[in-house]
Amino acid sequence: MYMKVKRLIDIILSLIGLIVLSPIFLILISAIKMDSRGPVLFKQKRVGISKTHFNILKFRTMRIDTPKDTPTHLLGNPEQYITKMGKFLRKTSLDELPQIWNIFVGQMSIIGPRPALWNQYDLIAERDKYGANDVPPGLTGWAQINGRDELPIEVKAKLDGEYVEKISLWMDVKCFFGTIISVVKSDGVVEGGTGAEKEVASTKMTGSSGK
Repeated sequence: MYMKVKRLIDIILSLIGLIVLSPIFLILISAIKMDSRGPVLFKQKRVGISKTHFNILKFRTMRIDTPKDTPTHLLGNPEQYITKMGKFLRKTSLDELPQIWNIFVGQMSIIGPRPALWNQYDLIAERDKYGANDVPPGLTGWAQINGRDELPIEVKAKLDGEYVEKISLWMDVKCFFGTIISVVKSDGVVEGGTGAEKEVASTKMTGSSGK
């Protein structure tokens, strides 16, 4: 029952977001175009509900010559590919704003496990153990307010499983406001690395190079 309510909330809030944030969208689009050549939006194949694929939308934060479908941690020197505007967008998580459209059309939810790259087989397999591939992926989620980039894949998948097990309006509210706090404090953001930075590298919050 809650999943139907959750979808209705997603539609209403994403529509409001698209309208209210439209001036910010225009400002960011102009800044991206002035900063570097290439498209404003970056599309990337991600894993959706029941392991179906969809194209996630982000503001482009990397140069157009960045290797495709390559997690940031696998790039020799990720900083060389990130644009000046891209650094700001990533630090503030504003590069994720276009995903409001993904939410509006039903490919994502506001809250849920962050969508894995189509070739992140290890993360997908771990999530299978907890049923975390059976719910819509989210703009943010339980794992994102409990470590983000600092989490090893096994821990991230387990947290995604905890979210699925406890999914409710209260859980979504906690994730929503927890995300605001995390973004303001830039908690757990490690450019080009996840999994305790000193132990294992993994993906950014978005799990990708995020052009």
